Amino acid sequence: MGRLSVTWTQLVAVVGALQGLFLAGALIAHRGNRTANRLLAVLMVTFTIYLASSVYYSTGLIREFPHFFGVSYLTPFVFGPLVYLYALAASDRSWRFRRRHLIHFVPAAIAFLMCLPYYAATGAEKIAFYEDWSVHGVPVPLKYIDPFKYLSGIGYSIATVLFLRGHARRIEDSYSNKARVSLRWLTLLSGSAALIWGMAVTLRVVDVGSRLRDEHISLAIAVLIYATGYMGLRQPEVFRYETSEFPVQRAPQPVPVAGTGASDVADVVDESEARYDRSGLSDIEARRLKDALLRIMDAERPWQDSDLTLADLSARLASTPHKVSEVLNSSIGQTFYDFVNGYRVREVQRRIQAGDARHLKILALALDAGFASKSTFNEAFKRHANQTPSEFRRAVGA
Repeated sequence: MGRLSVTWTQLVAVVGALQGLFLAGALIAHRGNRTANRLLAVLMVTFTIYLASSVYYSTGLIREFPHFFGVSYLTPFVFGPLVYLYALAASDRSWRFRRRHLIHFVPAAIAFLMCLPYYAATGAEKIAFYEDWSVHGVPVPLKYIDPFKYLSGIGYSIATVLFLRGHARRIEDSYSNKARVSLRWLTLLSGSAALIWGMAVTLRVVDVGSRLRDEHISLAIAVLIYATGYMGLRQPEVFRYETSEFPVQRAPQPVPVAGTGASDVADVVDESEARYDRSGLSDIEARRLKDALLRIMDAERPWQDSDLTLADLSARLASTPHKVSEVLNSSIGQTFYDFVNGYRVREVQRRIQAGDARHLKILALALDAGFASKSTFNEAFKRHANQTPSEFRRAVGA
């Protein structure tokens, strides 16, 4: 083996590959959402194989280690499915990988079967394949399946982005505080993957040489690995509580609300109307549940709990997240997030008008009202009042 010459782009790919392996080990050992971490670890391993292959071919290492030939060819077929499945698992810690999810890897399995004759070849034959393909291009069977890896990547990128958009709505339907359920990391990962696939397709369409194309893609993947190393392990669990998608199974005893009797709340959750969990609320039940909800919000002020969730509020009403969510969306016309934060904003406004802001910072008033962070407070206040807290204070002369 002669002296190995490595360019700066190849060095970046090598370091990225090593980082990917290190990150995969850290993710597997990391506690928390193990399913999501393992899927991300597998994604890092496939990235590592792809990065290593770019150096493997460009430096001529194939002649020294021919049996690594073709291993990286299958990795683009699994990039898209792994990012998509990771998004599913990271957004719900109860999600588990099942046999039915193997369908996402059928294209990779088909590609493997078509490549099997090349994988089973001797080392000398693999070197001959590589030298022939370098001059004449890949053989016809592989030319037919090659475009499908681009279709797979783009298709799964779109599917992931659409899922996250819907998931953002579900978060607002279930949480009053989004600080601990940020989708920023998942959005960054899926968006970066989509950009890499877009770049790969563009370079393919403009017919850039395969070596130059591989270098650009490898650099982009290496940067993504570095970002994953910084943010992936820091990402909080996106769902920590029960949500409207997973109704509360317990049946708590009705809790009387100030101004009502126990029978009033019991009427709201009449077992004879359990069918509405599936088919929607009746008008009568919707009105009763709405009235009970508004009474609890005024009498018990649950919105002062910064971690209040739809499941928590449903338990107070002896109802289910599904029913309460339907009342909020249909009868009140707000998501759970906006509904609860509206109470918090109005409480801060009331206290500012009462003069409390003269001896307390507005942020202290916001925290007392149930907001968990300054950024969440400012966003919600502007959303509900159409002005900043400072502008409101000046307007009322407090």
